[in-house]
Amino acid sequence: MQLNQQRLLPWLAVIGPGLVVMLADTDAGSLITAAQSGAVWGYKLLALQLILIPILYIAQELTVRLGLVTGMGHGELIKAKFGNAWAWLSVSTLIISCIGAILSEFSGLAGVGLLFGIAAWKTLLIVVIFLITMAWTGSYHTVERIAIFLGLFELVFIWVAWESHPNIQEIMQGLVSVPWTNSSYLYLAAGNVGAVIMPWMIFYQQSAVLDKGLSKTNLKPARWDTAFGALITQLIMASVLIATAATIGKLNPHAPLNTVHEISHALTPSLGVFAGKLLFAIGLSGAAMVATIVVSLTAAWGLGEVMGFRRSLQDHPKDAPWFYGIYSAVLILGAVLVASGIINLVSLSVAVEVMNALLLPIVLGFLYILARKTLPEAYQLKGKYAVFVGVLLAITSAFGLFAGLWGSFHG
Repeated sequence: MQLNQQRLLPWLAVIGPGLVVMLADTDAGSLITAAQSGAVWGYKLLALQLILIPILYIAQELTVRLGLVTGMGHGELIKAKFGNAWAWLSVSTLIISCIGAILSEFSGLAGVGLLFGIAAWKTLLIVVIFLITMAWTGSYHTVERIAIFLGLFELVFIWVAWESHPNIQEIMQGLVSVPWTNSSYLYLAAGNVGAVIMPWMIFYQQSAVLDKGLSKTNLKPARWDTAFGALITQLIMASVLIATAATIGKLNPHAPLNTVHEISHALTPSLGVFAGKLLFAIGLSGAAMVATIVVSLTAAWGLGEVMGFRRSLQDHPKDAPWFYGIYSAVLILGAVLVASGIINLVSLSVAVEVMNALLLPIVLGFLYILARKTLPEAYQLKGKYAVFVGVLLAITSAFGLFAGLWGSFHG
């Protein structure tokens, strides 16, 4: 018994960055994109959720490998290998993605507050105060534990999907029925790809494993952390799609969802008005909170890696003023923009995920080149696996780019 505990404890000490980033991956925008997919197309986008599991793992495993072996964050590594100009190009994709994400997360949280009659500015004020206090007074480990706790509320969607009583035969039919020539379908397909593989995820996990104090000796458990997280996040995405496909997608097919209120009501046929609203609020709030933590930290880490200032949650705010300042500024500016009421959550969320898909050639291109060129021989991406990964990432990037552009211009 004691021997098993001794073997297990080192693994448990490593778990965290992969799980956190994957729970953040299923953020407010991703959940809303999945809900829209199920409402409009039933189960016809479910197969894509399953296909994306290994692709997500492969991309994030390269991120973990680069961070643990080189001891550098993603932006820092690009700067060291390719110079400032390329580093800023990469970080610019990060900032664009972070801006879209933070607006999406705060819009989701504001929408949840409105479900219960709470004004958007009050909800966002509480959230911003809590998150700034958490980072300024806690360590990396404290922030990670809070993020995992909040993110686990997303698991409620698995139960919601079960309670929606989906028809297995209809699911199987949807898995093989793919309207590839429909521009609206392609637009949502691109949105789903961008909802799963995001620029800020790569930057976050590579920085987080370092801030946690991990090294290349922790590579194996870090890979398992990433694999488990990839499975969980896609299970949650699939559950939201199934829940809406089995309810509004069946009762009112091809009817788009335009507000958080409409999405929560999509769950009421199987759960009832109060339970549907409450469970949706719990799941979406958990998703948006963990993603907000990850996105705001990523923006501060990414800029710090390129600009060279101190950037660790282990540092006191007095010693890393730029890091904590950027983290706080991202939260405050995002809250102000969303509280102004000029943003439509659903259209914004899907558009943000499509934008992420359009950025994939740059993001995955840098990731692949770094894995091929910067790692020592023993850890380098090489051989047949390198070819396989290269082809897979190229296909993913090309599909995201094509589907996003085609759906945008022909939708």
